[in-house]
Amino acid sequence: MLRYILQRLLLLIPTLFGILAITFAVIQFVPGGPVEQMVTQLTQSTAMGEAGGSATSSSMLQRGGSRLSAEDMEKIKALYGFDKPALERFTDMIGRFLRFDLGESFFHHQTVFELVKEKLPVSMSLGLWTFFLTYLICIPLGIAKAVRDGSRFDAATSIVILVGYTIPPFVLGLVLLVLFGGGSFWAWFPQGGLVSDDWASFSWPHKIADYLWHMTLPITASVVGNLAVMTVLTKNVFLEEIRRQYVYTARAKGLSEKHILTRHVLRNAMIPLITGFPAAFIGAFFTGSLLIETLFSLDGLGLLSYEAVMKRDYPVVMGTLYVFTLMSLVAKLLSDISYSWVDPRIHFGGQK
Repeated sequence: MLRYILQRLLLLIPTLFGILAITFAVIQFVPGGPVEQMVTQLTQSTAMGEAGGSATSSSMLQRGGSRLSAEDMEKIKALYGFDKPALERFTDMIGRFLRFDLGESFFHHQTVFELVKEKLPVSMSLGLWTFFLTYLICIPLGIAKAVRDGSRFDAATSIVILVGYTIPPFVLGLVLLVLFGGGSFWAWFPQGGLVSDDWASFSWPHKIADYLWHMTLPITASVVGNLAVMTVLTKNVFLEEIRRQYVYTARAKGLSEKHILTRHVLRNAMIPLITGFPAAFIGAFFTGSLLIETLFSLDGLGLLSYEAVMKRDYPVVMGTLYVFTLMSLVAKLLSDISYSWVDPRIHFGGQK
């Protein structure tokens, strides 16, 4: 196992490097970068100043047609680091990433690490609650459906989770806001935000209640869409185990159904579910749902990533990509290790 872990860690390096290299190369051909945005902004501001009769002009603009001189263009490129060749910029970026220096945002005037740290609590709140509630609901429900396969309960719950699966989270969130967020009917929950504006002045019980009050609708919109996949997976895994030969043998020996389910079926059926736990748990820390965060005015990582792409804020794009990819690769390794730990029959690295 140790040899396998070392091999995976060594494989992680070229994988991470390849993802960063491909993304960096694509970025070089994307139009509307920060240099172009700055030039457009300066040109437009100068044009507006001239229309208003202003006698002053930007220090970076020449009045001949409101165009930037070559010297000013070089200054702007140097401001954003584009005065260096692409290969040199990529090498510098990798060197900084190795020291976990993610750089500084072009537009937020903060380091990428500070931005992620600032937005992370919002996405963690949404991701962790979605993760825990999904597992707490889907596993018992999937087991119940497997035990009662073909019954009215199985059919009724299948219809309910199928309807929930077909409704996009964004649409469900919009419906919840209209019904319960003061849109047109009942104003039972706030329309957005993580907490109230005067949250700091509340007592601790009041703070917890206020936080849960604000998170009820976005969490509901996120969880409902995830129920179907995990529930069906749990049901199918348990059905497969229930139909195995060792279950018939246990019944023939006179063991009760409860004993067979809890002592034998549950242990074997939980293997594929538990092995996905590390990746899902780590991913919950960095889950940023753009549509949910936008709809409920939650300023999290999803909204940050979207704005970074739209504004061509390359340090934020590359920095967050580096962190998320690294965590995903580590989570995948932990999933493989947990698979071997849960099921001793599974070996990696050519072990016998």
